[in-house]
Amino acid sequence: MNFIDTHSHLYLKDFDLDIDEEIKTSIGLGIGEFYLPSIDSSYTNRMIKLKNKYPDEIKLMMGLHPTHIDINCEKEIAHVKKMLDKENFSAVGEIGIDLYWNKKNLKKQTNIFIQQIEIALSKKLPIVIHCREAFDEVYKVLINFKKENLIGVFHCFTGTKEQAKKIIDLNLKLGIGGVVTFKNGGIDKFLNQIPLTSIVLETDAPYLAPHPHRGKRNRSSYLVIIAKKIAEIYNLPIEKIARQTTKNAKSVFKI
Repeated sequence: MNFIDTHSHLYLKDFDLDIDEEIKTSIGLGIGEFYLPSIDSSYTNRMIKLKNKYPDEIKLMMGLHPTHIDINCEKEIAHVKKMLDKENFSAVGEIGIDLYWNKKNLKKQTNIFIQQIEIALSKKLPIVIHCREAFDEVYKVLINFKKENLIGVFHCFTGTKEQAKKIIDLNLKLGIGGVVTFKNGGIDKFLNQIPLTSIVLETDAPYLAPHPHRGKRNRSSYLVIIAKKIAEIYNLPIEKIARQTTKNAKSVFKI
């Protein structure tokens, strides 16, 4: 079986002591590729260093995370553009709107989100969307780009069936991670009504570890736990889940 972790922060300090072991373990479980979303420019060197160490397995994104826009935005967006011109990135992300941490800067978040979508379109790259307590606000932005052949992943989808259908209608995939294993997660109740062709697997490591590791450091190797839960929900062999979600991820990232 071959899996792709479409969202993992393996470059963070949480993995400094055992990153080689983690990647080796993940590869042994069939997880052959890891897509690393950007946060801001302060993490770029760590991302590139890890990419250089594992050039075949690590794929990088470039973007400004919505919770980090209160730093020098003009400088950060200039950095995003510069890096996209200089290096080979697989997506623009993670970008979006987060109203959990800051509800007062919605206009600024929205403007930065739009700017980065436009950058992605100009580079013909997919986007990876961060959305927390801001579905309506994010959707209001995305609907304006429906005719622009925009593709990408709605990272860490935890919404309703109706919201899932809206996202899929925009030609985006749903990123399904550890929340699907939570008793109160909710998405396990309707996920099997969503076409398997519309989802990709992710961990968001080191965050949002799946049950029974909830509350502990998440790992890319836990992607298999997520895949097993999805196989249970769809009542399909895990091999089928691996095959289709890998195909879906490849279609997004143009592998």
